[in-house]
Amino acid sequence: MIHSYSRWARHIITCIGCCLVLSFSLPAMAEKTYELKFATLAPTGTTWADLLQEWADDVKERSKGRLVFKIYPGGVQGDEPDVLKKIRFGQLHGGAFTGYGIGHIYSPTRALELPFLYNNIDEIDYVRNLFMEEIEQGYRDNGYEMLGWMEVGFIYFFSKQPIRSLDDLKERRIWHWQGDPIGKAFFEASGIAPIPLSIIDVYTSLSTGLIDTVYCPPLGAIALQWFTKTDYVTNVPMANGIGSLIVSRRFYQNLPQDLQKLLKSTGQAIGKKLVAATRKDNQDSLDVLRNKGMKFGLNPEDLDEAQVNDISTRAAQSLMDSGYIPQATIARIEQWLAEYRAGEDPQETVDADP
Repeated sequence: MIHSYSRWARHIITCIGCCLVLSFSLPAMAEKTYELKFATLAPTGTTWADLLQEWADDVKERSKGRLVFKIYPGGVQGDEPDVLKKIRFGQLHGGAFTGYGIGHIYSPTRALELPFLYNNIDEIDYVRNLFMEEIEQGYRDNGYEMLGWMEVGFIYFFSKQPIRSLDDLKERRIWHWQGDPIGKAFFEASGIAPIPLSIIDVYTSLSTGLIDTVYCPPLGAIALQWFTKTDYVTNVPMANGIGSLIVSRRFYQNLPQDLQKLLKSTGQAIGKKLVAATRKDNQDSLDVLRNKGMKFGLNPEDLDEAQVNDISTRAAQSLMDSGYIPQATIARIEQWLAEYRAGEDPQETVDADP
């Protein structure tokens, strides 16, 4: 009887011990945290960086600390190809990319940046909405998940000397984002011999005189301080710069489903905020640049329409010939634009100059 009682007591003690172990281990399992290492070229204090931090704070709060961001702003992790390489090696997990970086992920997306193809932002929005499902799948097929869409905005030329025509660009020491096929196609179609450099080296190169002309959105010129080294800006945009909030599929799929949904839904929401804020801030930045004494030139009426169309056509053909953007993609976009323009009231057309 005594032995039977002892065995029963030991059994009870063992059960209690197991319960205690489980009671401590289950909360630990439930509280597992994930850190998303996220890089961006946007400097601290800019609209882009501020909204990314807002996104990070929102995700941390709504996940109760289970998913936290570690944001690397201002290009401290290198140019966009460097960031993508670090993502592949697992040193980073995601980032906010411009079209240049996007081209390394799913290059057909950059049909949205073809120079002088779109007349206004409404056309860009229309085509992007039709194109978006393919873009998202293209990212997935190449190992990434798109969390949100963003823009960098209309691209202008900033220079130390006035630019009165597109031919004037041939006389400038103009920067080319090193390795960017879209820029290469544009410059070759325009008969321009640019100077290729990493975006990280642009400010110093403007200071030393290695280059005297750059291209970027107004907000970017202010955020990167390039406007302090230039005196003139064109009044006609060459293209509209795109962007995406991206994470590696490996990291994304390793998250619990509730955190996947949270990251995706908040990413889409902050992407919409980024698009709206970027468009507004780029417009405001044009006024800031005027107030700072920047001189605007090359107005729409100064352009040779035949020359512009020729550059656009030849740049697109070059990108198709290289396979960077498939011919079928450009043909589809041209069809969408034709359909949109056929149904549009010409009086409601929005000027491409924001």
